[in-house]
Amino acid sequence: MFARFRFFIVHLPFMRVNGMAIFPFLLIKQKSPSKVLINHERIHFRQQIELLILPFYLWYVFEYLLNRLKGQTANQAYRNISFEKEAYQNDDNLEYLKKRKFWAFLKYV
Repeated sequence: MFARFRFFIVHLPFMRVNGMAIFPFLLIKQKSPSKVLINHERIHFRQQIELLILPFYLWYVFEYLLNRLKGQTANQAYRNISFEKEAYQNDDNLEYLKKRKFWAFLKYV
């Protein structure tokens, strides 16, 4: 359904997290990221494209803040964002994006 898209890897060793997808850039902490990390971030790229980029970030922040208002810690709030749930559950399946359905993250809301 989606044509293969290119993204640009930017090495930022001072980052507090291992990786971050900000379309079309993949920001990484380590020079040689694992295939699982790359796949996790590629799942986020797909989510971002499906939601036309900006709405993805608005939804992401909204879910995070809602989780914090529910009393979750910062890490719990992050892990309970639907986009993160999908990415974490499927990041070790390197074939996931080939069979992933459109807006698959909705099943994790």
